[in-house]
Amino acid sequence: MERVRSFSARVAQVEMAVAAVLALAIAALILVNVITRSIGQSVYWVDEAAIAAMVWMSFLGSSAAIHYRTSVAVTILPDMLGNAGRAGMQRFADLVILGFAIFLAWVTIQWFDPINLVAADFSLSDFSASTFNFIYDEQTTTLGIRKFWLWLIVPIFCLTVSLHAVVNLLTPPGNDPAALPSN
Repeated sequence: MERVRSFSARVAQVEMAVAAVLALAIAALILVNVITRSIGQSVYWVDEAAIAAMVWMSFLGSSAAIHYRTSVAVTILPDMLGNAGRAGMQRFADLVILGFAIFLAWVTIQWFDPINLVAADFSLSDFSASTFNFIYDEQTTTLGIRKFWLWLIVPIFCLTVSLHAVVNLLTPPGNDPAALPSN
């Protein structure tokens, strides 16, 4: 169990590092956008790149927040229940998070449809023609890349949130090494 907990912690560290780099990239892209628009030489792909970076940053940050148990929460009821009630509510929340991640993974598998993609021998045109699923054909408006590359954050999110939720469920209440140090 300690290896899984350690792996979850390393994944969360990577998520936070990548999210921080994306936050810097977003700031730089917006700055470039402001400067180029002010001189009348707009760079059109900058908006789309900033949006994509923000989406990835949000998913990665949300997953890491599950690991660190720092998600936004309304704690009125758990605070009134005492330690045992609070631990039970936390377990319930962890189960709901895991259930959500599993449901989202199932929906994502339906969306990406890897079984029919393999059945079409990875021929995107055959896949699209037989399934009417154009996920692999759609291109971004200004970046010119296939959108599914940007949408890959969803299955990544499903995997990492599931990992963090399982670790949280298996960690005894009050013994939470994932928690951020309090100030």
